[in-house]
Amino acid sequence: MDKINVDHMLAIEEPFIKAPLEQLKRTVRQSQRQVERETAQVNAALKSLIKEGDSVAAGDMADTLDEQVGRLKELRRKLEEAKQEEALLIQRSKQRAADLHELNEFESSTQPEFQRWCRARLDRVLIDYMLRSGNVDTAHKLAASGGLEHFADTSLFALVMSIERELCEQHSCQGALQWCAENRSALRKIQSPLEFELRLQEFIEMIRASRTPEAIVYAKKHLTQWSDTQLPRIQRAMTLLAFSPGTRCPPYKSMFDEARWGQLALEFRSVIFQLFNLPAQPLLHLLLQTGLSALKTPACISDDSTEHNRNCPVCQIDTLGRLAKDLPLSHHVHSNLVCRITGERMNEDNPPMRLPNGYVYSLNALTEMAKLGGRVKCPRTGQAFAIADAKKLFIS
Repeated sequence: MDKINVDHMLAIEEPFIKAPLEQLKRTVRQSQRQVERETAQVNAALKSLIKEGDSVAAGDMADTLDEQVGRLKELRRKLEEAKQEEALLIQRSKQRAADLHELNEFESSTQPEFQRWCRARLDRVLIDYMLRSGNVDTAHKLAASGGLEHFADTSLFALVMSIERELCEQHSCQGALQWCAENRSALRKIQSPLEFELRLQEFIEMIRASRTPEAIVYAKKHLTQWSDTQLPRIQRAMTLLAFSPGTRCPPYKSMFDEARWGQLALEFRSVIFQLFNLPAQPLLHLLLQTGLSALKTPACISDDSTEHNRNCPVCQIDTLGRLAKDLPLSHHVHSNLVCRITGERMNEDNPPMRLPNGYVYSLNALTEMAKLGGRVKCPRTGQAFAIADAKKLFIS
């Protein structure tokens, strides 16, 4: 019973180990692309100077060389920053792998070392939930108090919240479009239309601001390249030119709706989580739902509140029961008898006792009632009996 199932525990930890590795891969790729782009521009400028030869004035040549030297210095600075970030992500990956490897060293779930590991795991699950909910300062304090800084994807969630804030509060797509440009190949692999949605929103905002000529030029440059997959939506977007922002025509009213900014923020969060192998739901919800589904029985969802067990979290319909509402019922091969009064499990040490009216309660519950009033009162019918009238039932 106390043996740890390491495989089951690791199954839900996949995002924990993959997130920093995905960040590392993208950081390395961005650095490579930046080096290729900058060196190509420097080489082109130098080839141009060599080709023109003596026809270039000495002053112009010196200015061009100084410009290229400045470009290379800036590239070096950015690469040094990228190197520091890569080292941080490598260290983070090593620490996370070492943390999960500790599971193989535990022999029993009752070991104090395993209990401490579980406590640290709970803390990082809470940190993940706080970061997703925007409680960044609280998450930082919890991570610092437990030495869990390498277990928190703070930089990733900071980026998510920054772009979401820009979309929802500033109604600007610049940050999101820049991110899309840096991750265009990855977005293409998962066939995400996020960049198109952002471009479409910028087009809509130009129409809203009565910048019609600029909107037409923008559509030709940025929307037509999506005609293979988004042609019907592009056609509908172009029809917006004939409508005002206050139109009541349903298809176009929804396109002018300010709620689109919130939808874009949600879509951005969904896409970036997909790219970095993060679950759409907080890990806290997934773990709770796993436990709640193992406890959920037909009695938990009964309309008769008397069927509910006061010690069962699923039966608490206003709290955890709401989270378990759409979860499947658990499959129990062996039934457990639980006392309706105390919520305790009935077994050999606390056997079930049948009253003369047929209702069954635990021995501990009847004993406590007898101590208070001398007789046992059935909670369902109100009938009173002597405790000696209760018959012990045997559990096979």
